[in-house]
Amino acid sequence: MNSRSKQLQAVDRLLTIMDELREQCPWDKKQTLQTLRHLTIEETYELGDAILDNDLPEVKKELGDLLLHIVFYAKIGSETNDFDIADVANEICDKLIHRHPHIYGDVEVKDEEEVKRNWEKLKLKEGKTSVLEGVPKSLPALVKASRIQDKVAGVGFDWEEPQQVFEKVQEELAELQVEVNDANHDKMEAEFGDVLFSMINYARFLKINPEDALERTNKKFIKRFQYLESKAKGMGKSLEDMTLAEMDIFWNQAKKEN
Repeated sequence: MNSRSKQLQAVDRLLTIMDELREQCPWDKKQTLQTLRHLTIEETYELGDAILDNDLPEVKKELGDLLLHIVFYAKIGSETNDFDIADVANEICDKLIHRHPHIYGDVEVKDEEEVKRNWEKLKLKEGKTSVLEGVPKSLPALVKASRIQDKVAGVGFDWEEPQQVFEKVQEELAELQVEVNDANHDKMEAEFGDVLFSMINYARFLKINPEDALERTNKKFIKRFQYLESKAKGMGKSLEDMTLAEMDIFWNQAKKEN
């Protein structure tokens, strides 16, 4: 691994390149905080894919892409005299020191759960009126539900045992079935949301990241379905020409391989 001095040199090199691009490149000159936003989101998802695939060379590459975006935003901020990369780094440093009094102060904690509770309490002392203020409104619903549950659990609003949460899942499923039987679409949707929310909560108790779990299933399904497509093509058929029974044979084969 690189020494601290080489790490700092690499960051300095990136800052220099960013200065040059912003001054000389027609595309880079035109970018704003707003035009970069959707690209940053895309890069974040690409990093997430690489992490799920455990592709470390790709993780390194995507981290570089994200780092470029951070430097780009800081460069734009410096041009309006609002902030620069030093302000960005110092802001997070100050926050980390303040939020870790068990490291930089005299507070004692017994485990990670107490660290999380103290973190939320400190945020409220900083002027936030709700522990849920830190949950971005634009998060995808599944991720948002997970973050909401983490936040409220951090201040003690939580179940005590996983079995209690599982019973809640069963309760919500029963309520969904009632609305399905009554064919009330609006209430079905509401109860379906409750089922998902309770399942996400159950995943938290099982130490499972629901987003990762669902994406693993997505990837697994894609592999199996593409195996099915390739087998059909090898037989000179399209899927539309095959019966479900025929497709099921190849699907079961795919399950053994994936």
